[in-house]
Amino acid sequence: MAYMVVEERTDSILHLKRSPGVRSWSVLVGIGSIGLAAAYYSSDSWAWKLFYIVGCLFVAVQNLEEWEEVTFDKNKGVAVLKNFNLYTRILTMWRNDQEQVVAQLQHIRAVTVDEEKVRYLGKGYMVVLRFATGFSHPLTQSAVLSNRGDVDAVAKLITNFLNLDEPSFDDKLGLAANSSDGTSSDDEKN
Repeated sequence: MAYMVVEERTDSILHLKRSPGVRSWSVLVGIGSIGLAAAYYSSDSWAWKLFYIVGCLFVAVQNLEEWEEVTFDKNKGVAVLKNFNLYTRILTMWRNDQEQVVAQLQHIRAVTVDEEKVRYLGKGYMVVLRFATGFSHPLTQSAVLSNRGDVDAVAKLITNFLNLDEPSFDDKLGLAANSSDGTSSDDEKN
């Protein structure tokens, strides 16, 4: 599974999305199947059988990964990170509320790939936005397992889109100031 999928890419907008992966859907089906099997093979009343099914589906939906998306908009100068999960949607009766983080593009200083240990499964990787204030925010809430190449590609795509490879205006001024402060070697020879 890819870390994130490019939905839209223009000179001014970069829109990335991520949906629950195969592993996440497999866990949902597996836990749901346990509830169905318990209800089918049980000699309990219909109320208990319904409880087995609903209980297992409740646990399965809790473990489903989130739908996540991020939009970098140069025209507005913002990055909008949104996510929602099925569990929250069910509990809020399908209200369209999403968790949302809005950040100013001018404050993003770097895009890095961080490694995270995932219990029992090994290493996971995720893209992290680094801000001028020292604050950092992950692009997604969950790491992707053993697929660093996709994560590196997304980080490079964002870095190139935001022109973070180029020296900033302050860096250019600093270089110009350093070269004008010192005397040139031609002046020293004279």
